[in-house]
Amino acid sequence: MAGWVRELERRGGPALRLQQREAGGVGCVVWDAALVLAKFLETGACPLASRHVLELGAGTGAVGIMAATLGADVTVTDLEELQELLAANIESNRHLVTGAVRAQVLKWGEDVTEFQPPPDYILMADCIYYEESLEPLLKTLKDLTGPDTCVLCCYEQRTVGKNPEIERKYFELLQVDFELEEIPLEKHDEEYRSEDIRIVAIRRKPANFPSWDL
Repeated sequence: MAGWVRELERRGGPALRLQQREAGGVGCVVWDAALVLAKFLETGACPLASRHVLELGAGTGAVGIMAATLGADVTVTDLEELQELLAANIESNRHLVTGAVRAQVLKWGEDVTEFQPPPDYILMADCIYYEESLEPLLKTLKDLTGPDTCVLCCYEQRTVGKNPEIERKYFELLQVDFELEEIPLEKHDEEYRSEDIRIVAIRRKPANFPSWDL
């Protein structure tokens, strides 16, 4: 299938080489929010070595594969039609991985038993632009998260069409069961940052809410 390669520079060695596709939908390209989140992981703000990490809506796998180069045990997930692209990108970058990485099908809103126990981190980049997917995504987040799970949600604020309303609704629904804390722009990677791209740390609301060291 026709496509092209996007290189993502790394601080610690050769760049990730990520195949993209000309056809196949929004999951087939590396979006800016994925770059911002992947490079944020490299800052070391979140300890990833030997941690269990799951990426939702992985698309090309850029974020999850970056986490795997930082020592995490990663499962990148998306729909069946993205599995070939994910597998190709995992294979292309396997020599850079110091943890582990695999791809699996996960459809939001469906059973997540095979992804238990809850991961240490859930990664999401640009997953909140379809209104019909909001409630299935929220169900999956509730089903996957444990008391110690930190969700890192990175998204680009879009001002056209229904995007602002979808974003507002998503965070309104999310705050029923989760606590949110935006990570300040100055803690993002110095080069890969933008006023329009936010990173939010999300945790379930426990009885005794733990402090975050971010």
